[in-house]
Amino acid sequence: MSHSPELDFRESPRHRRDFLQIAVAGAAALAWPHRARADAHDLAPVRAEVEKRHHQAVERLQEWIRQPSIAAENRGMTEGCDLTMRLLRDAGFGEVKKVPTDGQPGIFATLDAGASRSVGVYFMYDVKQVDPAEWSSPPWEAALVEKSGVGRVIMGRGAVNQKGPESAFLGALHAIRGAGRKIPVNLVLVAEGEEEIGSPHFPQIVRRPEVQAALARSIGVVMPAASQDLDGVVTITLGAKGVVELELVSSGERWGRGPRHDIHSSNKARVDSPAWHLVQALATLVSPDGNTPAIEGFAAKARPISEAEKTMIHEAARRLDEATAKKQLAVDRWVDDVNWQEALERLVSRPTVNIEGLVGGYTGPGGKTILPHRAVAKLDLRLVPDMTAAGALAALKAHLAKQGFSDIEVNMTGGYDPTSTPADAGLIRAQSALYRRDGIDPILWPRSAGSWPGYVFTGEPLRLPAGHFGLGHGSGAHAPDEYYVIESKTQKIQGLDGAVFSFAEYLYELAS
Repeated sequence: MSHSPELDFRESPRHRRDFLQIAVAGAAALAWPHRARADAHDLAPVRAEVEKRHHQAVERLQEWIRQPSIAAENRGMTEGCDLTMRLLRDAGFGEVKKVPTDGQPGIFATLDAGASRSVGVYFMYDVKQVDPAEWSSPPWEAALVEKSGVGRVIMGRGAVNQKGPESAFLGALHAIRGAGRKIPVNLVLVAEGEEEIGSPHFPQIVRRPEVQAALARSIGVVMPAASQDLDGVVTITLGAKGVVELELVSSGERWGRGPRHDIHSSNKARVDSPAWHLVQALATLVSPDGNTPAIEGFAAKARPISEAEKTMIHEAARRLDEATAKKQLAVDRWVDDVNWQEALERLVSRPTVNIEGLVGGYTGPGGKTILPHRAVAKLDLRLVPDMTAAGALAALKAHLAKQGFSDIEVNMTGGYDPTSTPADAGLIRAQSALYRRDGIDPILWPRSAGSWPGYVFTGEPLRLPAGHFGLGHGSGAHAPDEYYVIESKTQKIQGLDGAVFSFAEYLYELAS
């Protein structure tokens, strides 16, 4: 929703509160254009609290973004974890514990509302790396900036992935309590600080006996999200691909050929090259065009796309705009020049082998005539049901050995299995019902091509439904100028207040 920054309340707190309550009640239909309906739970007082606490919510998000927490660089992680714990306590969580792991610590928090139902919540407090030179606004400043055609946004690393939606969820708890209400469900929250490096230690958090027991009593697990595209379309995603992140290292030391330190490039006439050795190994992993995995046994257990999933994709292809997708990705063609529907089917159903980066030798300005002794490739492998991270890693190692590259180091840095949730799960049906009552016809999507560690919830032993929810919009995850909308200038998407209220509505919907 659009919030008016020009209103500067300098009266007493009581006068400010009275004015807001009157103003919000009178302007409700304009404030939330998609919410002009009878409210079964009489949430008007909660709406008023959302409005009243707008600036507080903005400041909370800005504080969170201004604390860097980059697991890949071990930067600000202790401070990021401690700040997240404080924000949880401020929002009403009675028990908030730091959970040690073999890596960065996790968080286990509970909010006992005395309700008959419990809901699990997943948070992450780490963010991706940044290159400040690529940003138009400093990534740790969390500045409010105007974005053409969108409105006023917070720009900063973590704005949409995931601190913006998570902060909006906490804002809903503040608003419900501020309205004198009890939270309608008990909450069981688990948070990690390693999602952006493949969640290597997240199972150590969830599988602690007290955490697993608390989650087992919940009806499912929700990850806060900003689910609205710029055109207002909302997608309900029923799962996500799994992922394996790893690096392949070719070195003269391990190979037993090539140099053990960088040497002059003139020696290439008589000395093997670890860099070329790595390139040749990489070429065996995919088809000649680079588009089809060629690792023997890698996709042996991949589940074919079902007819129900094909139907979902067919409907999505009809409603989603291909030209917009190509523009966002800065591409002109899909692989093999397939049509829009086939491109979407491949996105959902195909496992992939991707090179994230190649590093070896000299990469600075000009030339430096060396024969490097070491070269590294960073890869990610995306997995579909019924593949596993362990199975994919084993297949890769066996393939390299069979192809004559057993000397190449395979270092897995993170990853996990795919996740799936049935379309008829109560968690999903509640989302669909709520969106439709708010005038939104959501797209049902089989699985995200990206990944999140939902498998620890949907797999054994918990076997809980898990998914994403939340109105609002943001973009730029993992990229420069990441943003989250605070004040929307279009009727098609909600700003921060609308996102906050959507979480309040969802909690009541889950309770009922």
